[in-house]
Amino acid sequence: MSPIFTLAPQAPLVLMLALCALAFILLVGWPLVAAIARMRASLIAAAILATLAVPAAASTGSDLLTALTPSLLDLAGVALTALIGFATVRFQRWTGIQIEARHREALHSAIMTAARVAVARGLTREIAAEFVSSYVRASVPEAMKRLSPSVDTLDALVRSKLLEVAGN
Repeated sequence: MSPIFTLAPQAPLVLMLALCALAFILLVGWPLVAAIARMRASLIAAAILATLAVPAAASTGSDLLTALTPSLLDLAGVALTALIGFATVRFQRWTGIQIEARHREALHSAIMTAARVAVARGLTREIAAEFVSSYVRASVPEAMKRLSPSVDTLDALVRSKLLEVAGN
């Protein structure tokens, strides 16, 4: 008697692969599709789903994993690209905050320097405020441009620093 060879995969293997694919789609695919949908990129989501669905529909049994491998690698590439983009945005926000902090510190330092000079010269309150304002505009123009404080805000800062220096 000759042994019978079957070319069809065994049912438990096919079931296991199908369950793994379903779990992957539910745990990774749907949240990714939801995130992409929130970004209003429905065309990209449709392309990803089509990339996953076409090889899966064309494959049978043990070919499922082989057919899905390129699509899963493409999906991993999309996810990695999205992660890199997210990290880039966060880094740009963080560096923007750092740059703003340096400009703010330069502005306050210039106000304090001019306030000390105004108090040392014995200028009156109004003349001292005008002196400090003009000094700040001349000494830290980039900080003034970047922060663009309103006239009232700058005046309040100048008067506050003048009172602080005069009190010491």
